Amino acid sequence: MGAAPRRVVLAANSSWNIVNFRAGLIEALKREGYEPVVVAPLDEAAESRMGELGVERIVVGIERSGLNPIADLRLLGEYRRILKRLRPAAFLGFTIKPNIYGCIAARSLGVPAIANISGLGTVFIKRGALLALVTRLYRFALSRAAVVFFQNPDDRALFIERRMVRPEQARLLPGSGVDLERFAPAPQPLSPPTFLLIARLLGDKGVREFVEAARMLRPGLPEARFQLLGPIDGGNRTAISRAELEEWIAQGLVDYLGETDDVRPYVAAASAVVLPSYREGLPRSLLEAAAMARPLIATDVPGCREVVEDGTNGFLCRVRDSESLAKAMKNLAEMPVSRRSAMGEAARRKVQDQFSETVVIRAYLDALDTLAVQRS
Repeated sequence: MGAAPRRVVLAANSSWNIVNFRAGLIEALKREGYEPVVVAPLDEAAESRMGELGVERIVVGIERSGLNPIADLRLLGEYRRILKRLRPAAFLGFTIKPNIYGCIAARSLGVPAIANISGLGTVFIKRGALLALVTRLYRFALSRAAVVFFQNPDDRALFIERRMVRPEQARLLPGSGVDLERFAPAPQPLSPPTFLLIARLLGDKGVREFVEAARMLRPGLPEARFQLLGPIDGGNRTAISRAELEEWIAQGLVDYLGETDDVRPYVAAASAVVLPSYREGLPRSLLEAAAMARPLIATDVPGCREVVEDGTNGFLCRVRDSESLAKAMKNLAEMPVSRRSAMGEAARRKVQDQFSETVVIRAYLDALDTLAVQRS
């Protein structure tokens, strides 16, 4: 097959990631005359919306949290076959395995690669022997990447320090961007204080700390609501089990809202959105909640501290510290609705100023333009 200089491959570890975080980028690529091709696993929760994107889609199988070298080599081979057939102008990787194995495949074929390090994951939080292996894989995979985007300065500094990327490759990007029209401000509810945690139900997201904080607050705030919204990710090594979740529900500590393709109604009904994560890239849940004018409560860790200004648009608490989290939630619960509204307005302004989707899309288009100039 001849060259298709305007074809761009976008690869992620789930179709859900593409439809929720990359739809705006895909539309912008199409407007600019590119031909986006999505390479991702099947995902029942996202299939209807995937069809609405109107782009070519190639299905691959990915063991997202698996450590099977045979499966990973098979994935590398799939990426290489796909890129050899398509001969795209660029490969855009999102999430760990597409970034590693997709970029290695692109390197072997001379296809320019752009990687997005959206978060470091459990390996970097827990460290250990696996970290050394992942570090070597990243170092090899990204050594020839044209651009490596990071979503916070801590992650960028870590990759440079460990020589996984060179300073001239590494650029900061404000997350995946937020559509400020889709996530419009909603008035602060007058109902009892409602705290909403939106995330995959993982220990690393601080779910257990959230539940323990709810346990501490329940006697003094009997009408407060503590809600979990997100999938049970059984394939992750830090996943919350179904039995553990059901026990919390039976004890009256939390309400489980399931999972959804549209978080907006749940955010609109919440007083604040909470994320007690151990580390983030740049958390989409906080950005979308901020765009909807919700106060934020999060841990003082990379990724979260880029979004939350303590005392201005929400509160920061100590990581892995249920008491610190409970104190922040109690402060917000006891403040008047007018003060919560003012915090929410500050959150909206911060997203408008720093995290608009248009800024993110422009950064990708500029990187692709640079590649086009280099090829000409």
